Amino acid sequence: MRLTISREKLQEALVAVSAAVPAKTTLPVLGNLLLETTDRGLRISGTDLDISVSMEVAADVEVAGGITVPARKLSEIVRELPPSPVKLAAMGEQRIVVECGKSKFKLLGLPKDDFPAFPSVDFKSAWRLRSGELQQLISHTSFAVSTEESRPILNGVLWEVREDALRMVATNGHRLAKMELPFEGGSKAEFIIPPKALDQVRKLFPTDEEVEVGRGENHIAFRSPFVSVYTRLIEGPYPPYESVIPRDNDRVAIIEKAELISALKRMAVVASDQTHRVKLSFNTALLKFSVQTPDLGEGQDEIPVKYTGDPMDIGFNGLYLLEVLRYMPTEEIRLTFKHPERATTMEPEAWKESAKYLCLVMPLRLVD
Repeated sequence: MRLTISREKLQEALVAVSAAVPAKTTLPVLGNLLLETTDRGLRISGTDLDISVSMEVAADVEVAGGITVPARKLSEIVRELPPSPVKLAAMGEQRIVVECGKSKFKLLGLPKDDFPAFPSVDFKSAWRLRSGELQQLISHTSFAVSTEESRPILNGVLWEVREDALRMVATNGHRLAKMELPFEGGSKAEFIIPPKALDQVRKLFPTDEEVEVGRGENHIAFRSPFVSVYTRLIEGPYPPYESVIPRDNDRVAIIEKAELISALKRMAVVASDQTHRVKLSFNTALLKFSVQTPDLGEGQDEIPVKYTGDPMDIGFNGLYLLEVLRYMPTEEIRLTFKHPERATTMEPEAWKESAKYLCLVMPLRLVD
């Protein structure tokens, strides 16, 4: 293998693909990146056996071939190189020479045949959609996944492909995020996808690019002409989330998002580090905030609100509310309630998009 590539393109690809390389592994080849020449240039691939990523970049290829190279060392070398063309030349199956300007490095690698093959995925009946739609679904839901290992099923994002819509749902049992976009030409399917893989999909595909989505026996893959992301699926079934979304909440509050965020941030300063509990008191025109932390102190605040229903006191984990508010796309937020012990819904108010977005937050018990 011998080729010349711009240092910027090489670094971009190394940064993108290295995210799939495990920090620690008992299998040495997994700490390496696979470098292979193609008709269009150089393909770089990395995997941790659960997630596999490859990116193809333009290069002038003199001799075709391939080799695996230590990911961290190659990335560190390329990051420090001057902005000049980089020459890569494999010397046999286990050594590569990196040259740029006056700089020259030799790295020991492993034969390309030692690198694990990507999973078998069928693209013949692939779904096709814009990357921007995928990014919107991912960014508005994946934050809500659980990080606890006690319920592995909640460590993934549920992706439902319907005949007329795409829907993603994530929850940790205390909060839930659900987004739905119109979609045509979909055969029904459900996948539970690790958020780490979805994060790669969100980062690596340009917004306007068309992405093909193929499925295997226990894998799903996303690909465009130059980028591919494969991931192992989490085995289901996913909990029946629809049953926890309230349909009869009759108390409604319309609140300015910016004012609500500011007040919650102020309350967070004196809220408990364990529960982050904030008390919200709703009446017709005013929303009052209060926090009491025995070892620290207390705080109060208030902002205007449009509220319909009987006055109500309710407690929340303030950080959960702030996290949901980060992804609300409108200036005003609609909250609905039934009782202080029942789930609260949060939705964008007067949103003009064709998408549907709903978040749910479970309240905390107020302690006198």
